[in-house]
Amino acid sequence: MTSPQPAETRTRGRSAQTATLAEIAREAGVSAPTVSKVLNGRADVAPATRARVEELLRAHGYRRRRAEATRSPLIDLVFHELESAWAMEVIRGVENVARDAGLSVVLSESAGRLTPGRTWADQVAARRPHGVVLVLSGLDQSQRALLTSRSIPFVVMDPAGDPGGDVPSIGATNWQGGLAATRHLIELGHSRIGAISGPTRMMCSRARVDGYRAALETAGLPADPGLVRTGDFHHETGYRQGLELLRRPDRPTAIFAGNDLQALGLYEAARELGLRVPEDLSVVGFDDLPVARWVGPPLTTVRQPLTEMAEAAARLVLDLGRDEGSAAATRVELATSLVVRSSTAAPPML
Repeated sequence: MTSPQPAETRTRGRSAQTATLAEIAREAGVSAPTVSKVLNGRADVAPATRARVEELLRAHGYRRRRAEATRSPLIDLVFHELESAWAMEVIRGVENVARDAGLSVVLSESAGRLTPGRTWADQVAARRPHGVVLVLSGLDQSQRALLTSRSIPFVVMDPAGDPGGDVPSIGATNWQGGLAATRHLIELGHSRIGAISGPTRMMCSRARVDGYRAALETAGLPADPGLVRTGDFHHETGYRQGLELLRRPDRPTAIFAGNDLQALGLYEAARELGLRVPEDLSVVGFDDLPVARWVGPPLTTVRQPLTEMAEAAARLVLDLGRDEGSAAATRVELATSLVVRSSTAAPPML
C-alpha cells in the first residue's frame, strides 16, 4: 500500500526525479518543518540554513502545488519608483481587476532600484498573494526562483530591461510613439527637432528615442547628437535639459520631451527664457496624463494606455495563477496614439 503524495511536490529537477520536502530536508540536514518555514517566508530560520534550503529548492526545480485555499486575497504591485500622476493610472488599472476578482492590492516601492530587495521577496513568500505585477522593474534569478518555487506567478509591466523570453510582460509601442511624435513635428515644417529622453537603462526610453531618430532619417533630416539630451522622466530634468537646449545659438524649434512630466519642465524653461509655446517652440510629450489636457497650452502628446496596460498585466497574472501548467511566456504590446492639442504649430520664421 503506497502512501499518498505529499501536498507539496517537485515536478521538474536535474534528473527528472521526484523530490519531496522530506528528501530536500534530508539533503539540507534539517527537518521538514524547517523547509516548510523557508517556503512560507517565516523569519525564524537562520540565514545560513535558509540559503542552503533555497539553493536546494532551486537545484531541484521545486514547485509548490497551487492551491487556491492557501493564497491570500492579494495582488502585489511593485514600482521601482512611485511617481504620483503616472503611478495613479497604473494603480487604478490593477485595482479595477483586483476589485472584480474580490482581491486587494499591496503596494511596494524598490526606491529606484530595478529589482526589489531580498527582504521584499521573503515578505511576498510569506503573504502568498495570487500574483505579483512589477512596473518598470524586474527580478533577479534568485527572486524568480523563490516565487516560482512557491507557485506565485509574476508579470512585468513596461520592463526596464530585457525581462527574458520566459517572463510574461506587458508593454506599449514605444518606438511607434516616438516615430509618430517626431513625424508630426516634421509635417508641421520643423527640421531642428530636439529630444529629451528618459534613462538610457530603460527599454521604453531607448525605444522612444529610436523612433525619433527613425522619423528624422526617413525624412532625410540629420539626427544631430547635440539636440538629444538624457533625462530621468522627472519634471526637473525636463526643465534643466530644456534650458540647455533652448540656450543654444542654433536652438531647436521643436522638442520631443520623452514623457509628459519632462514636457512640463520644458514649458517652465521656455517661460523663463521668454519663449512662447507653440509660437516659438513646439513641444510633444508622452503618456497623456490627465494634467496634459489642463496645462496652458494643452499638451500634444503620445497616449500610452497606462490603465489598460495595468489591467492587462493584472488579468494575465491571475490567469497564470489559475493554470497548474507552465504557460508559455507572453509579451503583449498595446498601441500608442498621437493626441494633437495646442502645444505644436508650424515653426517661427527665424
